[in-house]
Amino acid sequence: MDASSIHDHDQDQDQSDSGRDNGNYNFPQIYLGQHDSARGEPLSDVEYGHLLNLGFTFVTAPITNHRFYTRVLDLVRTHLQDLPSFASTPAATTVTPRYPDPVVPPITAEDTGLYPGNTTRSYTAYSSPWIDIASENPVISSVSRQILNLEINYANFCGVRTVIVPGPRQDGTTEAGRSGLARYARAIKEALSIAPRINLSIHLPMYREPGLEEKIDSLTTSLVSVAAEAEGPSGDDSSGKSKEIDLFSSWDSWDEIRSFCEYNFRLSLCLRLPKRLPERDLQTRWVSEPVHIISADGAAFARNKGNYPCLGPDHQSLIHEFLLLKTPPYVMLCDVGPGPSDLPTSSVAGQFTQETLDTAFPSLADAHASQSNKAQKQEFLPGAADYVRYMKWLEDSQVPQSDMEFNTLTTFQDWLQSPLQPLSDNLESATYEVFEGDPVKYNQYEEATKQALLHWRREGKPTSSESGAVVIAVAGSGRGPLVHRALKASEATGVPVEVWAVEKNPNAYVYLLRRNAEEWSGKVRVVRTDMRSWSGPLLSKAGEVLAKYGKVDILISELLGSFADNELSPECLDGIQHVIAPSGISIPSSYTAYMSPISTPRIHAELLSRAAADDTSFDTPWVVRLFQIDFAARKVPGHPRYQLAWEFSHPVFEETWKQMVARGEGGLIGGVGGSMEGSVGANEHNARFCRTKFVCFHRGVTHGLAGYFESTLFECEGEHATKVEISTHPERIDQKSKDMISWFPIFFPLKRPLHYPDDSELEVTMWRQTDDKSVWYEWMVEAYCWTSEGKRLKVGSSDLCSSRSVACKML
Repeated sequence: MDASSIHDHDQDQDQSDSGRDNGNYNFPQIYLGQHDSARGEPLSDVEYGHLLNLGFTFVTAPITNHRFYTRVLDLVRTHLQDLPSFASTPAATTVTPRYPDPVVPPITAEDTGLYPGNTTRSYTAYSSPWIDIASENPVISSVSRQILNLEINYANFCGVRTVIVPGPRQDGTTEAGRSGLARYARAIKEALSIAPRINLSIHLPMYREPGLEEKIDSLTTSLVSVAAEAEGPSGDDSSGKSKEIDLFSSWDSWDEIRSFCEYNFRLSLCLRLPKRLPERDLQTRWVSEPVHIISADGAAFARNKGNYPCLGPDHQSLIHEFLLLKTPPYVMLCDVGPGPSDLPTSSVAGQFTQETLDTAFPSLADAHASQSNKAQKQEFLPGAADYVRYMKWLEDSQVPQSDMEFNTLTTFQDWLQSPLQPLSDNLESATYEVFEGDPVKYNQYEEATKQALLHWRREGKPTSSESGAVVIAVAGSGRGPLVHRALKASEATGVPVEVWAVEKNPNAYVYLLRRNAEEWSGKVRVVRTDMRSWSGPLLSKAGEVLAKYGKVDILISELLGSFADNELSPECLDGIQHVIAPSGISIPSSYTAYMSPISTPRIHAELLSRAAADDTSFDTPWVVRLFQIDFAARKVPGHPRYQLAWEFSHPVFEETWKQMVARGEGGLIGGVGGSMEGSVGANEHNARFCRTKFVCFHRGVTHGLAGYFESTLFECEGEHATKVEISTHPERIDQKSKDMISWFPIFFPLKRPLHYPDDSELEVTMWRQTDDKSVWYEWMVEAYCWTSEGKRLKVGSSDLCSSRSVACKML
């Protein structure tokens, strides 16, 4: 893997440039679908082929037809008309009804045009839009649920793999809405169990945009007078009252549905683009959700000067953001043509009618007359081909990605990796090779080494070698990238060095010996041992009885993990500190861990699927390239979005180090009593605790904590002040180590998602625990809201999570 390719592309390239024109195809395709709400039957092969030739890649097909709708409508109307003749018992109560809900008869051959076939398997089916599972009328709700089950079951038989289901028509902002939403969620869960191979995509708007509600004759609207007569007067008369728009109510409905369905992998979203996009916070919320299809009708498009369809800059940016996902959603154009009357027909499958042939191949006179008629029209009305052409332009307007991003990093999006056990496991060469593919990290390490050597020379410090060379030890050398950079730093500064490579991996040790012989001309002294057991540079000569060991002037290590200390860098560097000279330098000199609560439905669903076979799934801090996520907190004065958990610095204070040694040797009275059970407290100085507060503007859900780190490799003050750093902190990585890819973030999962209300606070408590044999983390999240000045109410809390079962071993 050539990590240098991340520099191949200039990120400032104008988005108006076509990636295809530049010969760079490193961007995802837009797969276009076509949906016609007036379509009553599946398309014929000829009609389907016509749409494919226009540029569409899939089309929707209704499962049942208008005859089935009429049959169901008559059934429900008859039932509701008969209800008042019975006593005062409502249609559905907590007791046994006198008149049970009607049972919808099975689908017949006259009720559907959908049949198994090669074309059918490529269809995306659309469930009947007139059903209303969330209806306030229990009869309509029951019948709608039955219809959904019938259609899903039949579509599964026909070989359909994806069915779009219309979402609830009202959200849970009222008591009736909450009741209907519960019925809807349960019906979706039942449908998922009926057809175990079908994926369901819930069609929902990004928010309930006023004036752009769906105009569909549902069972409820068609039977409103009959249903109202059966139910009696309603106590909810909100007509004439303007309602405040709740931007997040549609997301609330989705969250209720997917939570009820336990984050089922086969449940996704068909998200309808609004005419006017909502605030950015809601957009990022939807991007983090499993959106399978983005639907856009004519209302979402504006018109340019030529009256052609186009999307505004914000709409374009949002679609481009979706396209960056590992599995980008399809885009489905709704009711933009061609309609049923515009599609070619055939009297026999595969044979065009004469009318179709005349249209496809007009005479010269007919063609001229057609052009003249078009010229006389006052207004140009765009057709489906114009929408397809625009979407292709939008696809080409993406900024091409680097080879590294497009071919490699994209595959790592939200992919869970277990943290390394560097002390107990020996890494393979391929793993080392991945580490070494990041030039940014090693450039920073080389710069830190150069500055340390220059500082050493300016300060006139005595060295630990007889020759006057600065003694450098690379602890945990691996395959030698830092050794190579140390030699280059010496060459660049003119400061002579004596380099020691310390490595415990016997296989990497062999590789180091080879590099020393072939590349480094034998300048490096290679030692095979655990760095904590190394006595230091050997000074005694051959034949001397007593071995003499010297000190190290500059100690270099790359033991940092995704959360800085999660791969035991503090414990390893403590174990080798005894070889550092009194005025010695450690690279890195310090590192800090940061965290922030996030929503990541995709990862939570993945962990739920693993939990059945692995009971440590929710106990493991996972290394993962967090991508399809939404940050719960917002940056406010005194409470940043990413907050510091703790810090480590090296070398540790002499008093701390002496106490650590004394405890390890049993030199302190008490030992076990005051420390973690089973330990003498020798590593107690590396335990940490933090409690941080995050401010949330909008209600939502958090699935865990995202962890990052920053490290100061070298810093000096005075006239030649300098500071060399590396960082994965999202707000500072570009300033400190732009394009560095060596570390992905870490994710601390919550076993149960924690919901929080608007204008709330999340408090995170975290511990770094140790028992002298291992290190693990414990964490919990609590949600609070303010009730009055100075008073808060705790509205929710996660369980106390612990990674002790998968602790990082020190032995």
